[in-house]
Amino acid sequence: MQCARDGEISSAMRRVAAQEGVEPEFVRQEVARGRAIIPANRIHLGLGLEPLIIGTNFYCKINANIGCSTVSSDVTEELKKLHCAIHYHADTVMDLSTGGDLDYLRGEMIQNCPVPFGTVPIYGALKQAGEAEDLTPQILLDEIEKQAKQGTDFQTIHAGLLHEFLPLVEKRITGIVSRGGSILSKWMAIHGEQNPLYTHFDEICEIFRYYDVSFSLGDGLRPGCLADANDEAQFAELKTLGQLTLRAWKNGIQVMIEGPGHVPLHLIKMNAEMEEKYCHEAPFYTLGPVVTDIGPGYDHITSAIGAAIMGAAGGSLLCYVTPAEHLSLPTLEDVRQGCIAYKIAAHAADVARNKPGSREKDDQMARARFNFDWERQFELALDPEAARAKHRAGDFQGDSFEENFCSMCGPQFCAMKISGDVKKCLKKEKDEKAGVC
Repeated sequence: MQCARDGEISSAMRRVAAQEGVEPEFVRQEVARGRAIIPANRIHLGLGLEPLIIGTNFYCKINANIGCSTVSSDVTEELKKLHCAIHYHADTVMDLSTGGDLDYLRGEMIQNCPVPFGTVPIYGALKQAGEAEDLTPQILLDEIEKQAKQGTDFQTIHAGLLHEFLPLVEKRITGIVSRGGSILSKWMAIHGEQNPLYTHFDEICEIFRYYDVSFSLGDGLRPGCLADANDEAQFAELKTLGQLTLRAWKNGIQVMIEGPGHVPLHLIKMNAEMEEKYCHEAPFYTLGPVVTDIGPGYDHITSAIGAAIMGAAGGSLLCYVTPAEHLSLPTLEDVRQGCIAYKIAAHAADVARNKPGSREKDDQMARARFNFDWERQFELALDPEAARAKHRAGDFQGDSFEENFCSMCGPQFCAMKISGDVKKCLKKEKDEKAGVC
């Protein structure tokens, strides 16, 4: 948050400090050194944005992607997805729309979004230009500023994908899977010139500084399959993103780094370490990663596995993947499932990193389970409605949750019920030995 609005900035820092259970001075220090960001466009703040902090020394956050496509455009449906994502605990939301009236949809979303809101401006720029080769630096800059003026809190800028990196992807199975990265690659290949987002980076910084927009430096060369993970192209771009991070900080702009992608389990920790090394501990914002390529229809699971490991290794913001990934535009139900899967992954990461209070709900849930306190279990669940419905579906007594067993084991085979009986017998034996009536 870079403009000279000290009172407003201090207020935001106090609010996020209270959310995280830390002192405001610690928040200030982490933001000042670039290890954390508070994405908060001054326009969006005026519309009711609730600021939050993203960084490795704070609770792990999740992002939900929504947006229309060129073959399916329904503003009402996308707004429903926005409300669904927030209801199921998304900490940030990104609009990845490529079809329909992009400016109108974006404006409606920002007006109705109380959490930090991100975009990928090259999509809007391409829609204006028509074809990738017809893009110009001015079209890109105008689109970036227009979206900043609407209130976007962070924007994905693929400035680290350089012309000299293009030959490095020739051996890949899936080539360039980033939409923004592929668009820029085609432009560079046709014109034989350097990435305009790189050559005009300082001008983008000026726009971002004025509106208080944070960089989400895009990984245009992220791996799109396990075979392409950790290759020369991916790390060449990552090193460049580290250089751009320093340039952005010099211009007073907050930065987070986008990451893979598709990565096998044993390489995830190394990805986190490489990002920390090359990008000077700027927050790491990762898509998953997906840990196997053979789970279409279940990629909210294949990626949540990787996301939990990435979060435990220091990832700050986990971008959800839905069951529709690689297959179709996500539905409302896909959004719900993606959010829940990733909230589980983020919480598991917080437990692994021993974040203050992160284990508290787990321990409360354990006690509620042992005591057959069904209502308390539902209250503690990440998705209370689903937990209640699943229990009711197997409850032969209808809506009664008073029994001390579930339909999985029944009254005779319930381990916790039997364990409770053992506990009572041991207490009785102890009392008898002590002469207690």
